[in-house]
Amino acid sequence: MHRARTALPLILVLPALAACQSSTTTSDAGDWPEPRASSEFLDQSVMNRLAALEGEWELKQEDGSWGKGSTFTVTSNGSAVREIMFPGEPHEMTNLYHMDGEDIVATHYCAVGNQPRLVATGFEQAEGGASLPFEFQSVSNFRESHDHVMGGLTLVFVDADTIHEVWTSFDSEGAFAHEMTFEFRRKK
Repeated sequence: MHRARTALPLILVLPALAACQSSTTTSDAGDWPEPRASSEFLDQSVMNRLAALEGEWELKQEDGSWGKGSTFTVTSNGSAVREIMFPGEPHEMTNLYHMDGEDIVATHYCAVGNQPRLVATGFEQAEGGASLPFEFQSVSNFRESHDHVMGGLTLVFVDADTIHEVWTSFDSEGAFAHEMTFEFRRKK
């Protein structure tokens, strides 16, 4: 399931990110962006798969017990799925999944204070089930005081009531820092 990943050249990319504008092109009529191409099939199949996660999920703890994990909700008339990780905890975080044209996007609102934007590379078949890997595209609000940024996520759909999230983080220099896997089961 794990594949080699290259380090993000954040030290080189971050200054450019501060100056970059949206990747959406503007029309000749002014500053209004042109719509991105979409795929109705992709929109429905991916969003349906993510929407099926709606509900409360428990997280497998280090001691093997199950505790508070994530809550998934479908929002914005079905166009987005919001995940709240560790709800009510000081390190609560939010992930927002949605389509951007033909891209499947996840924005991670990290407890550290930055917001990496990750783009899916497509469904893959993995040992544990179908997986949806996301790779780093950009990060907003990255500060000198931040010691890491999430640079990758793989959602593994083990079955209807079991998912794994594999998160990869990179240090402030852009080198691989660590990888962690969260095992979730649907709360009964």
